[in-house]
Amino acid sequence: MIQHTDTELLALAAELAENAADMIRTIRARGFETKTKTDSSPVTEADQQSEDYILKRLRTETPHIPVIAEEEVAAGIHNTAGDIYWLVDPLDGTREFAAGRDDFTVNIGLVRHGRAVLGAMALPAYHQLYTGCVGLGAWRRDAHGLNTIHARKTPADGLTVLASRHYADDQRLAQYLNHFSIATLTNIGSAVKFARVAEGAADLYPRLGPTMEWDTAAPQAIVEAAGGCVTLFDGSALLYGKTDWKNPPFICRGIV
Repeated sequence: MIQHTDTELLALAAELAENAADMIRTIRARGFETKTKTDSSPVTEADQQSEDYILKRLRTETPHIPVIAEEEVAAGIHNTAGDIYWLVDPLDGTREFAAGRDDFTVNIGLVRHGRAVLGAMALPAYHQLYTGCVGLGAWRRDAHGLNTIHARKTPADGLTVLASRHYADDQRLAQYLNHFSIATLTNIGSAVKFARVAEGAADLYPRLGPTMEWDTAAPQAIVEAAGGCVTLFDGSALLYGKTDWKNPPFICRGIV
């Protein structure tokens, strides 16, 4: 069996996320149809083409590592995950993408023994790629080149908070934020919020609504590689390998 280092696995995830981002930009430019899945969530040609490409490459390059991907699960294809497996969200933020907004991502994360250990996350509309491996560091690649990123400590003037656009009116969010000094609160979609925490542009992302493991594995690894943390509300770790792949509510923070 071929063994890969984490550096090699991260490079592979980064390459695939960037190539998938190119595909998504091409589809966005020429137009697409939005359909509705059985769970009432939207899906587009970009979701499916991105996933098909990523799965083919991962299963060719790392055949010993199982892959769990959003659209396969939605189609009733259930693969068994072992101690190590990939989690793929080929287009996180499909609602944003379909609405013509820019906050959508491609997420490719690796889980080992229940923890998200490395990931690549492309932001196609921003031409940005975020990568990270816990213990090695986190990086952003964009028009300015490749740069190391770090989460930040909370500034003296209060927290910069990012929250879900879809749950902007959730009263639980207001109640939770009452415990903090808030400088700004912005509602945006998708895993872009993790990227902004990882690079030190934001401090807090509380997630009260439902998410799936493929939504969070790559972003969590990047945030934690950058020095931030992703935990449940009781402070315990957000872990992976749950029977239904569903995450409980969690908090993404910079350096505490």
